[in-house]
Amino acid sequence: MKLVADESVDFPIIAALRTAGHDVLAVVEFAPGINDETVLELANRGQALLLTADKDFGELVYRLRRVHWGVVLIRLAGLGPQEKAVLVERIFQTRGSELADAFVVITRNTVRVRS
Repeated sequence: MKLVADESVDFPIIAALRTAGHDVLAVVEFAPGINDETVLELANRGQALLLTADKDFGELVYRLRRVHWGVVLIRLAGLGPQEKAVLVERIFQTRGSELADAFVVITRNTVRVRS
């Protein structure tokens, strides 16, 4: 799966997804500090799912009605980076087909998918 990881995503999550075979473009590696609109545009140009821990993307998608190929919002406060990586990779493995063209929120106990 093609993904663009916003710079808010912990690097162990990026590494785990890459190891699992996903094509992950990490903003932190080539353009740290770019704004959210640019990150979303980058994901759209690449027809990629956007992976983020930044709630501002919810405003872009819902209030401002920005087009997207899918957004996965990681809300895993209190977990260590490695724990987050294991959980996120498992969700991509088991529920990956549900993520495209949806707004997904991952928490410790739930995965909410809104098409």
